[in-house]
Amino acid sequence: MVTLLAAVGVLVAVFVGFNIGGSSTGVAFGPSVGSRLLQKTTAAGLFTAFAFFGAWTVGRNVIDTMSSSIVPAAQFSPVASVGVLFFTGMSLLISNIYGVPASTSMTAVGAIVGLGLATGTLNQALMFTILSAWIVAPLVAFVCGALIGRYIYPYLDRRIAFTRFESNLVWIDRSGLIPRPRFNESASARDIIGSTMVVVIACYMAFSAGASNAANAVAPLVGASGPLTVDQGVLLAVFAFGLGGFTIARRTLDTVGDDITELPILAALIVSVVGGTIITILSALGIPASLAVSTTCCIIGLGWGRATRAATVVELATPDRTPDHEVTVATGALAASRADDVPTTPTVGDLERGESPPDKPDNGVPSVPEIGETDAPELDRRSLFDPEAVKRIVLLWVLTPLLALAGSYPLFLIVL
Repeated sequence: MVTLLAAVGVLVAVFVGFNIGGSSTGVAFGPSVGSRLLQKTTAAGLFTAFAFFGAWTVGRNVIDTMSSSIVPAAQFSPVASVGVLFFTGMSLLISNIYGVPASTSMTAVGAIVGLGLATGTLNQALMFTILSAWIVAPLVAFVCGALIGRYIYPYLDRRIAFTRFESNLVWIDRSGLIPRPRFNESASARDIIGSTMVVVIACYMAFSAGASNAANAVAPLVGASGPLTVDQGVLLAVFAFGLGGFTIARRTLDTVGDDITELPILAALIVSVVGGTIITILSALGIPASLAVSTTCCIIGLGWGRATRAATVVELATPDRTPDHEVTVATGALAASRADDVPTTPTVGDLERGESPPDKPDNGVPSVPEIGETDAPELDRRSLFDPEAVKRIVLLWVLTPLLALAGSYPLFLIVL
């Protein structure tokens, strides 16, 4: 019976990792594949390799926390392990049904907390630390996004180029005795720099995803009572990630993902760096946290900061003060007007659909309007995040771990 439950636990872990790999590959490498910098197979291979690197190094700390620190490792009996993985898998099902990137990390922790409460073994001090990190991390992501959007984003927007090539950026020249890689002849130096950034940051996102998500798939199976060692758990998780990356991720890479399609590619890269860095730091500290939550808060902050360039800090901090011009604060500010004299980076969707990005002026890099200027570029009123959709996303982020807790607690109270 124990052997059967262990086998079921391994299968459920593979299912969880399979779904994580499928979704994370599309999010990390969607811009690279959409702009024809990489083929789908290459993207899946890079994701698997860097996810393994993240899981094997930083991810061990998160596995240790979730397998033996929130509750003692001895509590993860075969039944408990299958139960925790079941509720983690259910979070993926809920996110697919409602189209919301639910936090697998938060839901897995919620299920483990239910186990700890049912058995009276919950490490309350550690849970306070984890809950504090869940509050602070999104706030840090928002502040970073707001500062970058207000003070840095416009300058980067005018100096970094992103292009969709008709053929791959790098191709192999086999005309000589030794095959040599060569860049696409139509690529300028700015194109090569921008394209290299897209691929490098995608690999960084894969590293961060591996560091934070490996524990979600295998932590209950690792430890003194589990059937797997930490090394075996990492290998199983990465195998499942790769399986999802080479199969179901192909569809995600085709559509690039609804959450990032209309996001300017420069903004997508900034969000990836900020969100990935926050989660990597937390993973190094052994704290399970949500990459989706941090990146979304960074997107909202980036749009808010971009929109508020039309007002000074004094005008924003003084509600009763009426500025000389109307100031509209909306996340849609990331998608600037596409007039010929207002350069902006193409969206991820533009590159994936093959639409031409806006032309940059030939007479040098245009100047950036100062903060508070009335002639600041007109902003696109279309919001990247509908307020109602944001409320639904945040509500489900809060509900999914609570539902896992509410479901696991009575189950473990009865079964264990």
